[in-house]
Amino acid sequence: MEDCQVVREIFGEKTEEVLRNLRVEFTALGSYMGTSDVDGHVIVNTKYLKNGDKTDIHLDLVHELAHVRQFMEGKDLFDPNFSYVDRPTEIEAYRYAVEEARRMGLSDERICEYLEAEWMSKEDLRRLAKALNVRCSGDR
Repeated sequence: MEDCQVVREIFGEKTEEVLRNLRVEFTALGSYMGTSDVDGHVIVNTKYLKNGDKTDIHLDLVHELAHVRQFMEGKDLFDPNFSYVDRPTEIEAYRYAVEEARRMGLSDERICEYLEAEWMSKEDLRRLAKALNVRCSGDR
């Protein structure tokens, strides 16, 4: 990940240091991956890592690394004053993932598939996609 341009944008000159010292926890709990709001380490579900779509896993890592930097900056990753798709930390993390997806050549339709999650309503997805300047089917 240290050679990934967007990861270098996230951490700048501290990229190698942060990645070298980053704790990653592998677990059977949860369903995908996340960032601890206690100490900022990344938590990865082993089943997702083994069976998930490799592109989605890569984009999720970018997303979670943005959260790692946010945690290092003292930001509240789970600010209850915002819904998930309106939370500034989520929008920023998704922006990095979308930037990487575009660099990889993914279409807006494929990016929408990536953004879609079971905890989001269709309206939530539309709102998030709009905030990220991603065009999903039905938005045209």
